[in-house]
Amino acid sequence: MKARGSSGVQWQTALAALAISALWGGNVVALKLGLGTFPPFWSAFWRMLCGLPVIALWARILGAPLKPAKGEWKWLIVLGGVFAVQISILNFGVNFTSAAYAVVLMNSNPIFTNLVAHFFVPGDRLSRIRALGLAIAFAGICFAYLGEPDSRLASRPLLGNALATLTAMVFGMRMVFTQRLVQRIEPLRVIFWQIAFSIPCFLLAGTLLEEPLRGPLHAAPIAAILYQGVIVAGGCFVVWVKLLRKTAPGVLSVYAFPTPIFGVIASAFVFSEKLAPELMVSVLAVAAGILVVTLEASRRRPPESKVEADIPAAIR
Repeated sequence: MKARGSSGVQWQTALAALAISALWGGNVVALKLGLGTFPPFWSAFWRMLCGLPVIALWARILGAPLKPAKGEWKWLIVLGGVFAVQISILNFGVNFTSAAYAVVLMNSNPIFTNLVAHFFVPGDRLSRIRALGLAIAFAGICFAYLGEPDSRLASRPLLGNALATLTAMVFGMRMVFTQRLVQRIEPLRVIFWQIAFSIPCFLLAGTLLEEPLRGPLHAAPIAAILYQGVIVAGGCFVVWVKLLRKTAPGVLSVYAFPTPIFGVIASAFVFSEKLAPELMVSVLAVAAGILVVTLEASRRRPPESKVEADIPAAIR
C-alpha cells in the first residue's frame, strides 16, 4: 500500500487527524476514570476484549488475512508479551498518579522511539535538529517531576510518574520492534495478534492478583472501557489507516503532536484537576519537542512512504 497524498492536507483530513489526536489524549483520562471500578489488569483485559472485534472486522472488510504464517508465530507472541507488559505498566502508573501527569509523561514516547531507532534501525540516525527536539521534550519530562499532581487523584505520585515514564520507554522499544515486523508481516495481522495474545495475560494476572471490581459498577466506568477499547483501540485505528491511504504518513503524523495537550485539557474538564505551573511548562516543552522531531522527520521521509510505517502508532 502506498500513501497517495501530496504534501498538502485537505481541511477535512486535518480536522479528522486532530480529532483522533484529541481522542488519543482522552484515552488516559478514560483509563483513570475506569480504574475507579476496574483494577489495572482487569481494566486492560476488558479494553482489549472490546477493541479486538473492531480490528477483526476491519481486516475482514479489507480482505487482510489474519492467520499467521509458519514463521510468524514466535514474533507475534513476543510482541503480544511486550504489549501486555507496556499496557500493565501504564495502567498501574495511571492508578498511582493523576491523569494529566500520566498523559504528558506517557506521550513522551517519541523521545525513546527515536533513541532506540538511532541504534537499531539502519539509516534512522539522529540529526542535530532531531536531537535538539528530543532534548527539549526530555527537559519537559524532567520539569514535570518538579510539580505535584492533584492529591485527590494521585495516591503515590512519584511512583505513578516513574511508571508513566517507564511505559513511554517500553512503548518506544515496542514501536521499533513493530516497525520491523510490519515490513514482512501484514500490519493488520500484527496489530490483531498483538492484542489477542495480550488478552490471556491480562485475564490470568487479573484472576490471580486482583478482584474483578474495586468499586460499584455503573455507566461511567463502563463507558470509559468502551471508549478505550471500541473508540481508541478500534475506531481510531480504522480512521487513521483510512487517512494514511490518501495522506503521506510524515505529513499526517504532525497532527498527532498535540495529544498531550488534549489530554491535559480533558483531565482538567473531567476531574476538575488542578494543573500545576510546572505541568503546563512540561506539556508545552514535550509537545514542542515532539513537533520539532516530527517536522524534521517528515522532511527527510521519501514522498512515497509506506503506509505500514505509521500504522502501529495508532494502537496506544
